[in-house]
Amino acid sequence: MTRALYSLCGADERRFFSPHCWKAVMALAHKGLDFEEIPTTYARIRAIGGGVSSIVPVLDDNGRLIPDSFDIALYLEEAYPERPSLFNGEGGKALSRMVEGYSQMIIHPAIMRIALLDIHANLDEADKAYFRESREARLGKPLEVVAADSEAEKATFGAKLEPLRHMLKFQPFIGGQTPLFADYIVFGALQWLRVSAGLAMLAADDPVMAWFERCLDLHQSRGRTVTAA
Repeated sequence: MTRALYSLCGADERRFFSPHCWKAVMALAHKGLDFEEIPTTYARIRAIGGGVSSIVPVLDDNGRLIPDSFDIALYLEEAYPERPSLFNGEGGKALSRMVEGYSQMIIHPAIMRIALLDIHANLDEADKAYFRESREARLGKPLEVVAADSEAEKATFGAKLEPLRHMLKFQPFIGGQTPLFADYIVFGALQWLRVSAGLAMLAADDPVMAWFERCLDLHQSRGRTVTAA
């Protein structure tokens, strides 16, 4: 069986930075599935499967194309039920949707403000104009104006993780004693920040860092080396 994951990269094809692609990588590793990861710049996305998606990740599982990280996780859960569960039932799916909202509405915007110029600098030259145009249209400001507030954003970033910190008083993972896809959602966001700009704004003894390092250690032997930065 041929299984491939198209993942976003910058000028360095070994440097994968998309939080959504990291979610898919972790989900595949959780299921114990081997796969080839295909570095994909923004400009190459439209060529995947004849234009099946405008975003990555896209999973090609023996010819079946599935875009979107959450849809990939749902597909893997259905297609490989005999392997470790990503959700442990409908409650885990609902939990993951809530965590997805928290991550994308609270954590992602903060990371974008912190790492915006770092992300731009690491892009393939052909992608830089697209990134600038699309992000400035979304943000309503030049990249440099948004990035001017990055130090203030770093100072308040830790407070945005307080819900996760509170939960970690009671259990080692969002999924409980073992991780679920909900963990990989927030992990993907912080790995995006780590790869793009670093995690210096979080203290070494922060419970969130301990959780993050547990996630880094989960799947060392499969697919992408998850500690790559």
